[in-house]
Amino acid sequence: MTPVPSGPAAPMPVVDIDLAEPGAFRRPGGRTRNAPSGRALGLVRLHGRPLGMTEASGRGPGELWQAFAAAALREFPGAAAVAGPGPGEGRPTPGAAPEISVIVATRNRAGMLRDCLDSLLALEYPRFEVIVVDNAPADASTRDLIRREYAGARPGGPAVRYLREPVPGLARAHNHGLAAARGRIVAFTDDDTLVDPRWLTALATPFLADPRTGCVTGLIVPAELDTEAQVALERHGAFAKGYTPRTWSLRAPPADPLFPFTAGRFGSGANMAFRTELLRELGGFDPATGVGTPARGGDDLLSFFRVLARGRSLAYEPGAIVWHRHRRTREALEAQAFGYGAGFGAYLAGALVHEPRMLPALLRRLPGGVRYALARSRERAGPGTGTGGTPTRIARLELRGLLYGPFGYLRSRHEERLLRRRSAPRPGVRTHPDTRRRGGAR
Repeated sequence: MTPVPSGPAAPMPVVDIDLAEPGAFRRPGGRTRNAPSGRALGLVRLHGRPLGMTEASGRGPGELWQAFAAAALREFPGAAAVAGPGPGEGRPTPGAAPEISVIVATRNRAGMLRDCLDSLLALEYPRFEVIVVDNAPADASTRDLIRREYAGARPGGPAVRYLREPVPGLARAHNHGLAAARGRIVAFTDDDTLVDPRWLTALATPFLADPRTGCVTGLIVPAELDTEAQVALERHGAFAKGYTPRTWSLRAPPADPLFPFTAGRFGSGANMAFRTELLRELGGFDPATGVGTPARGGDDLLSFFRVLARGRSLAYEPGAIVWHRHRRTREALEAQAFGYGAGFGAYLAGALVHEPRMLPALLRRLPGGVRYALARSRERAGPGTGTGGTPTRIARLELRGLLYGPFGYLRSRHEERLLRRRSAPRPGVRTHPDTRRRGGAR
């Protein structure tokens, strides 16, 4: 789990350092930053490879950098080793690199989206496109941003395309982008992220190494810790999945007795990629899941599970780094925590709908799964710290969401069926926009 500030909530700057580049600091997303001082949380790398996150403090930039280096030597095995090529070295040549379609779903956050797109356009990868899907927008701000700043040909740069999905739902927005994707691999991130310059290079590597790999996820770390709510989420565990590459498959199951139902351990939707053909064969993401639906989430977890159930492998590559802007207010954080739990419950319900043959395996694992969820909730809660015992409340909200999730999924499926019925044309009848109001066809 990612080390986080101890004691009371402690907002602080976040930096990116590489032990092979003494004295150099970068901002999240690869931007060079003015040398900081004081206390900071840093992602520590060696030759580009992330080792972990740690805190350090110094009265000046030089002292702060040395403090980070000393902390890394104490805390991270291998920090002093001579590392091999990092995730940005030995990158595929333009002819060998598979084209990747990057899909970013967004809704009414043009300012955040601009920062995300700027980081995407700075990627060190030879062949990719960016597809922005505007999901049920309240205004034209996102469309206008794309047309004004990102549309048109950029010599030698990637294309940025704009699509509008009028029906709310993250899974539906992702499916709209998937239908338009041209790449052999389709990668997804959110509008509140910044991507590392080597992100796509690291995501592509497991696909190139093993044709059985159907999905790759990556490391998600905080882009900022400016508020107590952001610190609380990071203290709670946030998106932490570790700094060691891993691969999962049904062919070689891990010792985990809950596998493959613990899809939350595999990665998160803000940093995931699939073979495009495989994801289309699966029917894309279940539109009854995801943010913007009563299910509140679970679209990413369900897709991870279905990739494994299809007999393919899922790889986690920590060198594929995305920096995430956690929710800044307590209210937004609590809504997000409930949504995480609800999404996991919705995913479990969706797994049985899409893969009913897995029901006996789930029933065998269910008692252990309940014990695991309760223990994990208590572990992540820890002592109540911050205003109102925020970590404890986050854990409880996740558990409440977990219990709600299956109900939310079934409700969402019902709404999805109603939507399909309303949108389906009646055979042999020419309809008019106000037919139903007048009671007849015209």
